[in-house]
Amino acid sequence: MQQLYKHLCLISLLAVAGLLPGPVLAEEIKIGFVSMARLLKEAPQAEAARKKLENEFAPRDTKIVAMQKNLKKIEEKLGKDATVMSDAVRKKLERQIVAEKRDIKRSREEFTEDLNIRRNEELNKLQKLIYDSINGFAEDENFDIILGDSILYTSKRVDVTERVLARLKKKHKATTSENK
Repeated sequence: MQQLYKHLCLISLLAVAGLLPGPVLAEEIKIGFVSMARLLKEAPQAEAARKKLENEFAPRDTKIVAMQKNLKKIEEKLGKDATVMSDAVRKKLERQIVAEKRDIKRSREEFTEDLNIRRNEELNKLQKLIYDSINGFAEDENFDIILGDSILYTSKRVDVTERVLARLKKKHKATTSENK
């Protein structure tokens, strides 16, 4: 609300000072609001990106889970049979457990790092697509200003999120039908 108020005050000051051209003063300024958080959550492209990442990283996740299960079996075997094992066998299992834990930790860290990098790549693509859709929408609908999430209040009258979301859905549908 503060930014909206600042924008309106600036426009009023410019108008009073005579710095705005006449036609702008005579016309209403068309202002809209878009909830980026909602678009990032509900756009079909966002869901497609989430599924793409899941499919890309599922095999590695499955491998890490299998490694953890194997480690658990070794730990259970050591816990159950440690008293009847020779020192050499027990020490070998203990070294194997340490090595497995190290491998799992390294694999998990690499997985998390790679996932974060890919997630950021997909997020950047999605943000650019949304930004381009908002700009296209604003130009097509003759908006003067489209405000984003830094607004504290908007009425339903200026919230154009639903219309931008519909545009994204239409674009996604056209893209997916072309790829089939």
